[in-house]
Amino acid sequence: MGTAPAGAGPAYPARAYRPPVSRLWWLRRRSYFLFMMRELSSVFVAWFVVFLLMLVDAVSSGPVAYREFLDWSARPWVIALDVIASAFVLLHAVTWFNLAPKAMVVRLRGRAVPPRAVLAAHYVLWATVSAVVAWVIWR
Repeated sequence: MGTAPAGAGPAYPARAYRPPVSRLWWLRRRSYFLFMMRELSSVFVAWFVVFLLMLVDAVSSGPVAYREFLDWSARPWVIALDVIASAFVLLHAVTWFNLAPKAMVVRLRGRAVPPRAVLAAHYVLWATVSAVVAWVIWR
């Protein structure tokens, strides 16, 4: 086992040839690009969680800490980061909702609900929750 005939070099297991792959392979197709952007969006979703936790901490620490947080969050780089994060969170949400009909089969009275209805329900619920949150914030 694993011995080579006399005069031959050492025996190595055969491996399939793998051509080199460019680091920018994901730029070749729109679907690959969207996949990579969705993966990257998770970093910005995490930023939103951290930002929200910092806000909650500032509010619970009193008016001085809240004012300091507002001053810090008004810096141009924080605003730019939040704008970029908002775009990525929106991409993350839209791609997640578009996957929902593929990830879950909803049955109603023994019949599968059409994928478009599942998708529409997600968007309607999202719009409703967003409207309620906006109403609470702006009233």
